[in-house]
Amino acid sequence: MTDLIKLTAAEIAAKIASGEVTAVQVTEAHLARIEAVDEKVHAFLHVDREGALAQAREVDAKRERGEKLGPLAGVPLALKDIFTTKGIPTTVGSKILEGWIPPYDATLTRKLKEADVVILGKTNMDEFAMGSSTENSAYGPTGNPWDLTKIPGGSGGGSSAALASYEAPLAIGTDTGGSIRQPAAVTGTVGVKPTYGAVSRYGMVAFSSSLDQGGPCARTVLDAALLHEAIAGHDPLDSTSIDAPVPPVVEAARNGDVKGMRIGVVKQFRGEGYQAGVLQRFDESVELLKELGAEVVEVDCPSFDLALAAYYLIAPSECSSNLARFDAMRYGLRVGDDGTKSAEEVTALTREAGFGDEVKRRVILGTYALSSGYYDAYYGSAQKVRTLITRDFEKAFGEGGVDVLISPTTPTTAFPIGERADDPMAMYLADLCTIPTNLAGNAAMSLPCGLAPEDGMPVGLQIIAPAMADDRLYRVGAAVEAAFNARWGHPLLEEAPSL
Repeated sequence: MTDLIKLTAAEIAAKIASGEVTAVQVTEAHLARIEAVDEKVHAFLHVDREGALAQAREVDAKRERGEKLGPLAGVPLALKDIFTTKGIPTTVGSKILEGWIPPYDATLTRKLKEADVVILGKTNMDEFAMGSSTENSAYGPTGNPWDLTKIPGGSGGGSSAALASYEAPLAIGTDTGGSIRQPAAVTGTVGVKPTYGAVSRYGMVAFSSSLDQGGPCARTVLDAALLHEAIAGHDPLDSTSIDAPVPPVVEAARNGDVKGMRIGVVKQFRGEGYQAGVLQRFDESVELLKELGAEVVEVDCPSFDLALAAYYLIAPSECSSNLARFDAMRYGLRVGDDGTKSAEEVTALTREAGFGDEVKRRVILGTYALSSGYYDAYYGSAQKVRTLITRDFEKAFGEGGVDVLISPTTPTTAFPIGERADDPMAMYLADLCTIPTNLAGNAAMSLPCGLAPEDGMPVGLQIIAPAMADDRLYRVGAAVEAAFNARWGHPLLEEAPSL
């Protein structure tokens, strides 16, 4: 049973479909792993043992009846606690929703169930997805399985840690400024931010509506592609959902080849502030792509230097609007309602008790940026910068340009828990390379490209593709992964991090 947790999602699905193992056996193996190690890792906020086993039993019953099983039937998954799940707590890592049981499933949750994916439970995260380390969770930090004293990335650190600790072969994250890709980079896993609108946001608790995007997390490129295909597609319940076919991501992942592709190295994503080992592994990846037959050129995207500043005006502005709904009147926490206080007082007391420091910081910043007399100077200007960033991407991908862009996913490897807790600006810099993609709405992936020699921690390679060309991510990612594994071996698949 121990061997089952080391298998890829594709391998697990094949064994279940052939009858070599049952979905219940696979689920029990992962539940046992969670019980054995999650007290140290703290990847999960809620484990739905009975629900997971019931889903697994249904998969086994379908197989016995001779029904055709989907590509991921019976495969366990860890779900970020930002998607509503009927009958299971959804807290978004916040005290303000502690104990709330949603009466409905998010579209993504529903799609997972329809694909017969077994949902093990809900994973830890920075409160309302605001953070780069999962230290902002109201329920305590998650540890990086490579070194439990270090962060697993954020905001989706619980999902990435569940993968790296073999508690689940698949996970779901959300990416507002890098919250899928940055955790993937620092835990040696694969994370994909699909094109904005490619995966429904219905039932995903909103942080910044024009930036938020759910996506797949896995230990291999093919597993991520299989999960991507399962969750993507048009949803009439989401007004920003793209009504177009899902790109052939699984086919691309099975046939990775970069021969003849033009790949651009982003000039702005290196230099001061970048760890030497990160740049070393990135440069090795560039050479690897050349050996595989790609043409590599440097691409200048000058507006990317302004992305961090623009993001930290746009995202807080949208969060201040979205979080106004948490007013203690309809659902969630309510403080001070003793019959003597006004609704306004109860709302203020509830928000004081229910929101953490980082959420309050961003709400205040966003409210200020949107206030009369400041809107044009701050929020309006940030939106103009967003347009410039989009144009830089369009120029890079335009006629005679490149097929994809590449860069390090993060400037550094995982840092110690608490190191940047009192320095918000240092924390925000963790998303330096990932933010431009969210502002433009196109697609990006992070996959492992080795360990930094100075600390032995994982390094991520970021691949960026045009909107609705998500299959290019998997084409390049699969080629790099295969070549990397043949030469050096996959760090996670060869040897589990020490727990």
